[in-house]
This record gives sequence, C-alpha cells and structure tokens, in this order.
Amino acid sequence: MDKTSDPFNEQRKECPVLPCDFQGETVPMILRHADLREACKDWETYSSDAPFRVPIPSEEELRRMRQLPIEVDPPEHTEYRKIVEPFFKRPKDPEMIAKVEALIDEFIDRARNQDSIEIVREFSLPIQSRALTYLLDMPEEEAEIWTGWGIHVFKDGEDEADCEQRGNVLEEYLDEAFDKAEADPGEDFFSALTKAEYQGRKLTRDEMMGFGNLTFAGGRDTIIHSISCVIAYLAKHPEAFDYLRESPKNIVAASEEFFRVVTPLTHIGRTCPVTTDVHGFEVKPKGRVSLCWSSANNDETVFENPHDIQLDRKPNPHVAFGFGKHLCLGAPHARLIIRTLLQKLCDRGVSLTIEEEVEHVEHEAEYTRVNGYDVLRVAVS
Repeated sequence: MDKTSDPFNEQRKECPVLPCDFQGETVPMILRHADLREACKDWETYSSDAPFRVPIPSEEELRRMRQLPIEVDPPEHTEYRKIVEPFFKRPKDPEMIAKVEALIDEFIDRARNQDSIEIVREFSLPIQSRALTYLLDMPEEEAEIWTGWGIHVFKDGEDEADCEQRGNVLEEYLDEAFDKAEADPGEDFFSALTKAEYQGRKLTRDEMMGFGNLTFAGGRDTIIHSISCVIAYLAKHPEAFDYLRESPKNIVAASEEFFRVVTPLTHIGRTCPVTTDVHGFEVKPKGRVSLCWSSANNDETVFENPHDIQLDRKPNPHVAFGFGKHLCLGAPHARLIIRTLLQKLCDRGVSLTIEEEVEHVEHEAEYTRVNGYDVLRVAVS
C-alpha cells in the first residue's frame, strides 16, 4: 500500500457523479468532497429513512429489521442515537483505554512467538471482536462467537444463499441475547436496550434488534481492513516509525491519514423522496443516491497530492467516518484501536516482513477498488 486506491479519479474531474448499476437500479455516485458534504447536511433531499437501502448493495434479503439509528432521519435519528451514545463514548474512558492497550500487547506477543501470522483473520479479526466486548461491556468470551462469524457478518466470500443464512445466524444470536438481558439485566449493551425508552415508551424488540444488527454489521470489516492496511504500510515503509516516534501528535495525524487512505466503506446510500436533479442526473421518487466517501477522500481540490500517503497531512478533512448528523458512532472506537496499535508497534520496536499478500478487491460494473486484504501473512520480530 503505497498509494490510495482511487478508481474514480478521472470521472471526478470530468463530472460530479458516476451512474452505477446496483441490483438493477442505476444509482448516481456523488464523487466530489464539497458536493458530498452538502448532501450529508441536506437530509430532507437525501434521506436515510429507507429501511434496508442505506447500504449499497441493499440488504432486503439479509435482515428483517431497520438498522438504528442509521436508517432514520432527524429528529427521530437524534433521539435514537442518544440511547446508545454512552456505550460509544467508552473509548475515552481510562479503563477501556487500558484494556485495548493490553489487548494489542497480547497480540503483538503472540505474533512474535510464531514464525509468521496471518494478519486479517488471526490478528485483526480477534482484536476487533475482543475490543467490541469492551465497548459493549460484555464478557470477553463472547468474542469467540463473534470471531467465528468472519470478516463480515453477512458476507465472507460465500454465495448469496450463504449470506442469507449468515443474516439468520446474527438475528438468532441477537434474539437470544435480548431474551437473556430481559430475564437477568445487567449493565451491558443488550440490557441497556431492554431498559431504554424512546418517546416515553419501551423499545420494541425490532428496535432493539435494529440497534444490535448495525452494531455487529457496521463496524466490523471496516476496523479489520484498517488494522491490516496499517500493518502492511509499516512493513513496506519501516522508515515511518521514525516519524511516529517523534511525538504522540504524529500518531494522531498518521491515524487520520490511514483512515483517509483506507476509507473502509466505499460509499453509502440515501433516497430522494421526490424527483431530484443530482448534478445533472434525474433521480425518481424513492430512487437512491450514493455518497462516495472513497472518491471524496481523494478529491484533488481538497487534498494536495491525494494519491500519496502523507502521514503528516494537515489539514485532513477526510470523510472516512461520514459527515453531518450521521457521523459514525463508532469513530472513537476505531481511532482508539488504530492509535493504540501504532503506539504499541513503536514502543515495542517491532520489525515487520510481509511473506504473502492478497488484496481485497471490490468488483463493480463501473469500477474496481482495492480495499484492504484477503490475506496478509507477516513475520513479526
């Protein structure tokens, strides 16, 4: 990983949108940074009130409930978001910070005690799952179940039928977790939702499931790919350690550049309630628009030499975590993990050597984008 993956470069310079076919629907992808941020702020024109259709491709076949709070608009979105915000602020708590530091140390030790380690599934995946137990105040043993779901809870290289079955597995797990929480409530995420109120009433089971579904589907492969890309970059650029060790501020700046470059989520959907002209492309009522984070994060009018990885890039107004009302709830969690990883790799004086790498590639009719790794085997010393 020496350059950003930007399949939208030429199109972005010529036109603000790229019409792209997803599941038989032509969806204009908004490519430019300024246009995307304006769309994020205009939730009445570009609505998130679209169950199953905010992800692209859509997920009607993979789940039966609306994901919360991502698939509603203000003011409902604001009220729903407040219910779970206390958990997603936990990455600022000293206790959780200490747990993540110990976790990263543990996995660096494991990696050093073997000839090599496959970073995606043997390092990044279990770190993501274990760290999630800290965020949700769940027993660490639950991470063994979550790790077993693979890189993505809906799709992990399987065919369509397998993806549907994986969705059923997640729903069964969530239903059982909420049953247990209702019978014997504690202080964990599931218990909090069984006790929460929305507009003066208890949450319905579908609303609880909507929160749970997004929590496990939304911040999984994104963190896993981010960890893997950081390891790959440092293995190929060991001189970067000199910059990172100079100051904790450098680790913060480098983390943000990694998020800009990796942009784990290529894009996300919005729907237009009425016929809308989207930079020259007509979208019919209830038609979708794509907010292309990946393209916006490589916009040459905002980022100088955007395809170069500059760990000291400032300013860095990337949109890897979204923008506006729907700014990713999990951003502090992702930042804690990546900053801790960088700090620990510096402190431990590790040496990284790549033995095998297979990039993860998104293939669509109109673009092909490299996004993380399917395999990354590294010797750690």
